[in-house]
Amino acid sequence: MGLEEKLPSGVLLASVEKLAGYARKSSVWPATFGLACCAIELMQTGGARHDLARFGMERASNTPRQADLMIVAGRVSQKMAPVLRQIYDQMAEPKWVISMGVCASSGGMFNNYAIVQGVDHIVPVDIYLPGCPPRPEMLLDAIVKLHDKIQNMKLGVNRERQVTELEQARLRRLPLVSGLQSGGHE
Repeated sequence: MGLEEKLPSGVLLASVEKLAGYARKSSVWPATFGLACCAIELMQTGGARHDLARFGMERASNTPRQADLMIVAGRVSQKMAPVLRQIYDQMAEPKWVISMGVCASSGGMFNNYAIVQGVDHIVPVDIYLPGCPPRPEMLLDAIVKLHDKIQNMKLGVNRERQVTELEQARLRRLPLVSGLQSGGHE
């Protein structure tokens, strides 16, 4: 028997975290960082067929101070890495990053000295989007998953506790290869 049973119908009950999560997920403004062919697919996602406006993301920020999502689309060169980091540092908290395409995620086919082998060496990445180039539908799916992550994010002290619990759970995970643990060969 809870409080909701004693209230008349039509009264909305929600926690502050749920309301803040809904507000945050509904007002994500991207700072697009298009570097190569993935940027064409990113631009297509904003077009009429795929319509980013239905997620409240039609306003692409020209300044990082007004953005809270960075979509890194394409390969990142060593010369571009400090610029990418500077833009990320200028974004307001909370901020999220989507690594779009195999080149941004792992360097792709460019395994050489000039290309960063994964944007996660420069900024923390929340969602990795595979493909060469990934389709706009895949980017929309990644955005929906990021919205779910944002909506369920805790606030304040609860957020710190959630981060600590996730880090401890990751440290407790067993290695994927069991032969390495026992030292034996299979």
